Amino acid sequence: MDNAQYMKLFIEESKEHLQNLNNNLLVLEQQPDNTEVINEIFRSAHTLKGMAGSMGFKTIADLAHAMENVLDRIRKGNMGVNVEIMDVLFEALDILDGLIQDVIQVGMENPQDISGIKSKLEGVINGTNNKDLGQSAQKPDKEGLSLDEHHFHVIDEAVKNGFTPYYIEVKLKETCLMKAARAYIVFKAIENFGHIIHSHPSAQDIEEEKFGLSFSVVAVCKAELDTIKKELDSISEIENINIREIQPHDIKSRNQSENRKPQPQGTDRGTIPEVKDRLSKTAGRSIRVDIERLDRLMNLVSELIIIKNRIQDLQRYNDTAAMAESVEYLGRVTSELHDAVMKVRMIPIQTVFERFPRTVRELSRSTGKEVKLNILGAETEIDRTIIDEIGEPLIHLIRNAIDHGIEAPQERVALGKPPVGAVELKAYHDGDNVVIEVSDDGRGIDIDKVLKRAVQQNLVSREEAESLTQQEILQFIFEPGFSTAEKVTDISGRGVGMDVVKTKIESMGGVVDIDSRPNQGTRFIIRLPLTLSIIQALLVSMGQEVYAIPIGSIKEILEVPAGAIKMVRQKEFIDYRGLLIPFIRLAKALECPDEAKSGELVTVVIVKKGERLAALSVDGLIGQQEIVIKPLGKALSKIKIMSGATILGDGRVVLILDINHLV
Repeated sequence: MDNAQYMKLFIEESKEHLQNLNNNLLVLEQQPDNTEVINEIFRSAHTLKGMAGSMGFKTIADLAHAMENVLDRIRKGNMGVNVEIMDVLFEALDILDGLIQDVIQVGMENPQDISGIKSKLEGVINGTNNKDLGQSAQKPDKEGLSLDEHHFHVIDEAVKNGFTPYYIEVKLKETCLMKAARAYIVFKAIENFGHIIHSHPSAQDIEEEKFGLSFSVVAVCKAELDTIKKELDSISEIENINIREIQPHDIKSRNQSENRKPQPQGTDRGTIPEVKDRLSKTAGRSIRVDIERLDRLMNLVSELIIIKNRIQDLQRYNDTAAMAESVEYLGRVTSELHDAVMKVRMIPIQTVFERFPRTVRELSRSTGKEVKLNILGAETEIDRTIIDEIGEPLIHLIRNAIDHGIEAPQERVALGKPPVGAVELKAYHDGDNVVIEVSDDGRGIDIDKVLKRAVQQNLVSREEAESLTQQEILQFIFEPGFSTAEKVTDISGRGVGMDVVKTKIESMGGVVDIDSRPNQGTRFIIRLPLTLSIIQALLVSMGQEVYAIPIGSIKEILEVPAGAIKMVRQKEFIDYRGLLIPFIRLAKALECPDEAKSGELVTVVIVKKGERLAALSVDGLIGQQEIVIKPLGKALSKIKIMSGATILGDGRVVLILDINHLV
């Protein structure tokens, strides 16, 4: 059987079952007597075992079977649910996830020694489990890592191509504040010389800082040992580095034992790159679509074909009136087609939100705080491209909320609050935007401390600091490296990673605002466009150039006398309905000739970024138009003032202004 054709289906369904297991295990922990949830978990593990077995993925099937045995005992009432059992089940789930990620990345199962976790699961059933059980079952290679046949095959191929295999062990200093970041720098330095083929702990555990002060990697490089060591020694916060070459006879002896084992069908050397290439293009890029939406799409396409034929006929008879009517109808059909395609691309934000209950559970336990996560509006739909990107910023905000927003239980009781803290995730539509709110009922952000730290870091002068609003002061926490935390924990620091949040959201055309009140909590409000592909825009002229401003960013268009522009501290402002807002001369910002004459009325476009307003001066208004956003490409990616480009009906290329960056 050619498993490649079923691989995509296996990956999609496996990911669904993993998420289902994750969600239901969290429910089971809160409701240990919920029979329906226990049955649902058992069914997911059983189905996953059967799917993996039919694909020939023995390790995945074995681990799912071991989980199934524990769940079966719980289902039959032979065993109760407790914290120890839940921890082991969650650990097994994480290993299952890693095994399936290997399938996604290389197109085949990466054989792994799972005897340790199987022993823990068996220990749960036999009542002999403890934290150290199963560790002795791990049989590391004499280089210090549990390498399997797959890794030795890769090393063997690399040696044939002139690479040298190295075992590298790194120990970080106890004073290292951000272990994952330091490990990332080490990984990048090694990858400058070659490729990392294995790490202990896994890359995911290192990224999530689930390791002590040491980690090891096996890499194949074309550089000398001394050259690699010199490069790694230059990295700060490292206590010790041990590098040694993996000897050829180790590879040879392991490969000889590998050759004696029968190779599974469909996994010979010639087919692996092909499968991997196909999977890298398809995995995670598919979505399930309601059949009614596809029917509507098909109907609109047929309407498009009918109107195309009609226009072709009218060209022959030169009927101008009928042609105008047909073009108008064509416009309506294309607008409906756009809406239909948009709905096909939209998926519920639940696919992102359902990752976070597990995150909150782990953070609650590691911080010793009791936290409840409330999710509202999970059915809110958003474009698939945004779904793929929004997870990372939300994780940062949730980690900050729990680590630095929510107080310890005893502190909350002393303040008259319930001992269990609350973090709320909320999503809803607002016009052409999706709004996501992350809020907590913790201590809030200390405005005075933020302002004091901003002055210390020379982000603002003492004189300017006196006139700043609360919203302007709160924006400082998005500055790179800004933090008010007295000590930085291994989870977060209020400000650590917040520049990543802002950059990520603004790269999607969104904005993020903050509302914080002392001892009441903090709320982050993220506004994102419904789509990143087609928008309504206002076309404006600047000299001989034409630019597009997204309609969603425009509040109003005015004409103001040139004399109404005031100078305050070497910056221009105008009075807009009693508010003093910045005046930006677009011609100067874009470095293009300004044809506006002094002394006349100035055409001004009032734009908004969240709650902040600014006035852009333009030479003239051309009109509103629906435009298709095209990326500028890698060569022009550093031009932050533009968010993309579009092509007009006459073939002209028009640049789209990034209002977030301008404001």
